[in-house]
Amino acid sequence: MLEAWSNPTTLPPWKWSSHRHWHSHEDEFVYVFEGELTLVEDAAEAVLCAGDCAAFPKGSSNGHHLKNYGTVVVVYLEVGSRLPDAMTTCSDLDMQS
Repeated sequence: MLEAWSNPTTLPPWKWSSHRHWHSHEDEFVYVFEGELTLVEDAAEAVLCAGDCAAFPKGSSNGHHLKNYGTVVVVYLEVGSRLPDAMTTCSDLDMQS
């Protein structure tokens, strides 16, 4: 059975969630509870408001991260898995983990 993890996260104004990245073996999902985030992917940016969600399929090299361009702390939920063979690749850096 695949175990999932969920991580309630707060993101202060003018901060990033991480470097842009993608996962080899892990689907990832985010749901915004409070505030407004900007989702940054390869080709575009999209605004996510409270009640919005986004999903990122495993193996897609379309790197993503979230930015808080607002003036209030944003609260969102991250859901994924932690598989032993999973590889995370940072799209804008020469880095894998």
